[in-house]
Amino acid sequence: MSENPETPENREDSERPESGKPGSEKRETPEVVRPEAVKPEAVRPEAVRRETPAEEVRVPEVPVVAAPAGAEPSGRRRLFSALWPPRVTRAQLVVALLLFVLGLGLAIQVSSTSENSALRGARQEDLVRILDELDDRTQRLEDEKARLEKQRTELESSSDQAEEARKQTQEKERQLGILAGSVAAEGPGITLTVGDPTGAVESDMLLDAIQELRAAGAEAIQVNGVRVVADSYFTGSGDDMRIDGTKVAAPYVFKVIGKPEDLEPALNIPGGVVQTLEKEQATATVERSAKIVVDALRPAKRPDYAQSSSQ
Repeated sequence: MSENPETPENREDSERPESGKPGSEKRETPEVVRPEAVKPEAVRPEAVRRETPAEEVRVPEVPVVAAPAGAEPSGRRRLFSALWPPRVTRAQLVVALLLFVLGLGLAIQVSSTSENSALRGARQEDLVRILDELDDRTQRLEDEKARLEKQRTELESSSDQAEEARKQTQEKERQLGILAGSVAAEGPGITLTVGDPTGAVESDMLLDAIQELRAAGAEAIQVNGVRVVADSYFTGSGDDMRIDGTKVAAPYVFKVIGKPEDLEPALNIPGGVVQTLEKEQATATVERSAKIVVDALRPAKRPDYAQSSSQ
C-alpha cells in the first residue's frame, strides 16, 4: 500500500517546518484558554484585578503624613522659637540706647524730687511768705544794680569828676566799715532773743541763726555786745558759749539791722531756726523795730600780706 498510515510520529514530522524553505519559520500563536477549561479555584483575585480596566477601578488617594518625632509643640514654644535668637538691627540698637538714657534721666529726676525737704510739709501761707522773701531779695539786687549804674553815670557826666569820686569813695568806706564792724550803724530791723533754761543750745545753732539772717539781707548783727562780722566764729555750748573768743551767756540777744519783712519770715520757716530751738526746749522770740542800734565795734585790722591791686 502506497499510503502511509497517519501516526503520531508522522503527524509531528508534518508539523515541523521544512528547513531551507522560505516562510518555514514557526509562527507562535497565542494560547487560547477556553472558559470551561479553567477551574474556578485557579483564578486568583490578583489576576482579576490586573485584567480589570484602569478606568473601572478607582482607589481613593489618602494623603500620607509623617508622624512627628515628638509631641506637637505648644503655642508658647512656637512663639519662643520665633523670637529667639533675636534679630536686632543697628537702628533698633540706637532706639534702645536712647530709650535707656531717657529712662535713666527720668529716674534720676524722680529720685531728686522725692527727697525729703523741709518745705514738703509747709503750709500754703509759709510757702507764700518764702516766695515773697525771694522776690524781695531779687528786688534788692536790682536796686543795687541800679545804684551802681547811677554812680557810673554820675562819674561820667560830672563836671568835677575828682570831687565826685572822692564823695563816692567816702560813702563806700562808710559802707565797708559797717560790714567790717568798725563803724556803728542804726536802722530798721529785728531783735531775736534766745532763752536756754536747760543749757541745750549749741554753738552751731547760733551760727545757723546768723547764716539765715545774712541770707535774708541782714547788714549788721550784734550778739550780747559782740559785733558779728564775716570772720566771726562760735565755740562751746551751755555755760561756756563764746563768740570770737568772748564768753557770752544766755539769753542770747541778736540785734539785726535789715528789712524786718524779710528777716522775721526767714527765722520762722518750717524746719528753720525757731523750730530747731524749740525742739531743744529753748525759747525764741522775734520783735520788729523801726530803729535798731548796733554800736559794738571791732578794731580795723590791717592786712599783713594782701595789698590793693589798683594803681
